[in-house]
Amino acid sequence: MTDIWVDTRWEGLHGIGRYAREVCSRLTVPWQPLELDGSPASPSRALVKTPPGLVYSPGYNGFLRAERQVLTVHDLIHLETPWPGRAKYLAYYNAVVKPVVKRTGVVLTVTETSRRAISAWLRDPSVEIVNAGIGSSPAFRADVTPSEATDPYLMYVGNLRAHKNVSVVLDAMTRVPSSTLRMLVPEAEHANARRLFAERGLTDRVRLLAGISDDELASHYRGAAATVMPSTLEGFGLPALESVMTGTPVLYWRGCAAVAETVGERGRAIESAHDVDEWADVIAGALAHAQRIEPPAQGYDWDATAQAVNATLETRREAFRAG
Repeated sequence: MTDIWVDTRWEGLHGIGRYAREVCSRLTVPWQPLELDGSPASPSRALVKTPPGLVYSPGYNGFLRAERQVLTVHDLIHLETPWPGRAKYLAYYNAVVKPVVKRTGVVLTVTETSRRAISAWLRDPSVEIVNAGIGSSPAFRADVTPSEATDPYLMYVGNLRAHKNVSVVLDAMTRVPSSTLRMLVPEAEHANARRLFAERGLTDRVRLLAGISDDELASHYRGAAATVMPSTLEGFGLPALESVMTGTPVLYWRGCAAVAETVGERGRAIESAHDVDEWADVIAGALAHAQRIEPPAQGYDWDATAQAVNATLETRREAFRAG
């Protein structure tokens, strides 16, 4: 029987990390963890030798020497990176990711938005692109107890990378004196975040969160008047899903297709990603007239996602074994 090896290095406190943890813990096909060190995102690991068999990665990292490998390409945000930084990603995706995907004949992703982008990038109808979807933790539900607050507040979960476009929300807050924000970003970014707050005179109006559980995060979402997700690019946007699952609307840019796909009418779409006045108006309205929304009834189930991944691995293992 062909062995299945899983790159578990992706597991961690971030979007792909949650995906890896939730999916891998639910796989029913027998598998073994790859015994590798270092970051899975490091291009230098592309030539590492892997054990015989089928390798599964919950992320986009490819191994050119693997016999066969199934990747999960969540999005192609890297290929939208401004120049000259984009060059290194183009080289990696064209020299590593694309050959690995084409050799195996399948790639996994998480949304229809990403499926279409990958199809346009590959330009190879022989490759099966499986939208396995994504799930939501049971902690994120509408009946959670909201976090205590004396005044309505906004919620932000993510990081400070350029495509997250956080600055437009901070700039908009300077025009809405009553606005406050709770922000969950990696602790490594807290110093930079505090600098951004200080530059805008927002130090006393933003509360940085760290080291909280899913239950605590759900409570913060539920207590917020709205979650802000100003991203210009997303492969999925898990915070948007977590927010609407708790009944809290999302303020987002209409042009971010993946977030629009998830939120739909359960929030407010902003017409211009960088229009500070428009963001300020929408934020002021959300704080003044906080509303609850009905969470999606179905469609976001980690069990279903894991089953789709499992089925893909089983199918490719059998095809690989058959030669």
